Amino acid sequence: MRADGRPGRRRDWAVTLVVVAALGLGAWAYLTSRGDDSGALWSRLPGGTDVAPATDARYLSECGDCHFAYQPGLLPARGWDRIMATLDDHFGDNAELDPEARTAITEYLIQNAADTSHLRRPAQIVRSIPARDTPLRISEVPYIKDAHKDIPARLVTGNAKVESASHCDACHVQADKGYYNDSNVVIPGHGKWTD
Repeated sequence: MRADGRPGRRRDWAVTLVVVAALGLGAWAYLTSRGDDSGALWSRLPGGTDVAPATDARYLSECGDCHFAYQPGLLPARGWDRIMATLDDHFGDNAELDPEARTAITEYLIQNAADTSHLRRPAQIVRSIPARDTPLRISEVPYIKDAHKDIPARLVTGNAKVESASHCDACHVQADKGYYNDSNVVIPGHGKWTD
């Protein structure tokens, strides 16, 4: 204690340390108490997944047999709902499923859609879509279009090994794990992509 009766510097530092530790513990508890892995602390740090990986075996089998099994976090629930309701004309193909499989897959996609995720990238996807719009093509989502705008068409549509922005896994080498950051982009015939 100092001569004027106020606490000394050591006590001031101790109080500051306790406050900082309490705030850190509170933040950690909040991030890890959301009830699923998407709210866990690791998913908020650099190196964490961008979009939660697709994990439903039925979805991976039924949809992944024909094309890349897009993560539910790449579209809002209303988009997945519309896609699953129109499987008889699925972008020009008939992809109808038996009612039980369609219902189960629809529920999985809606429960894990971008508007239910706690991850940053799905939140950015949702914010980019006007409330009145229901996107059906992931490659047409404003956030995703903007992320690809600087890539020359010759490297995507003019590239026989890519052909379309809808072939995420052609360039995003860890897309199946939910990693979409620039450090994981290798364009076939071109190499690593840097802005």
